[in-house]
Amino acid sequence: MTNIAVIYFSGTGHTHLMADAVATGVQTIPDTKVQLLRITGEQIVNGRWKDEAMVTSLNSADAIIFGSPTYMGGVAAQFKAFVDYASSIWAQQLWKDKIAGGFTHSSSLSGDKQGTLLYLAINASQHSMIWVSAGDMPQPNGVNRLGSFIGVMGQAVPDFTGTKTVELDTGDRLSCESYGQRIAAATKRWQK
Repeated sequence: MTNIAVIYFSGTGHTHLMADAVATGVQTIPDTKVQLLRITGEQIVNGRWKDEAMVTSLNSADAIIFGSPTYMGGVAAQFKAFVDYASSIWAQQLWKDKIAGGFTHSSSLSGDKQGTLLYLAINASQHSMIWVSAGDMPQPNGVNRLGSFIGVMGQAVPDFTGTKTVELDTGDRLSCESYGQRIAAATKRWQK
């Protein structure tokens, strides 16, 4: 059984919907299970993130998919606190040769999401992980509508009133599902 973990932070809910869609794609590959691990503010005490149960899940996963909204051109502070915690994992190279990937969401078409994806890929590289790109050309059905290749990007018009239902663009959902499937398939190949 291939075990894939999706660890992410979501502020408004869009990144959570992306994580769900990635998990849906993972589940299309036989003999693969996926865990959604959501970072919350409650896990951060005195500025430090800690959740031993999540760390155990990540350490036992064959692949880790990272997700964070893009805030001010980078990952959310809550996600960064997790990454800082994981430096002890890095020092031991416990994630070496695990498959990795990443996704992000922001309200702007660009929003400098590329910076977030680069950060996620660099973090994975420091852990000696194997990064999987998005793998989809932009398509008429909305898949990869934002033209991202290093990972998946999503976008929604901002709701400054807080009255709209949080929804994921259909193309972004399809992109996430395709990406989850790609990472699960790559993980299976890597395990052989």
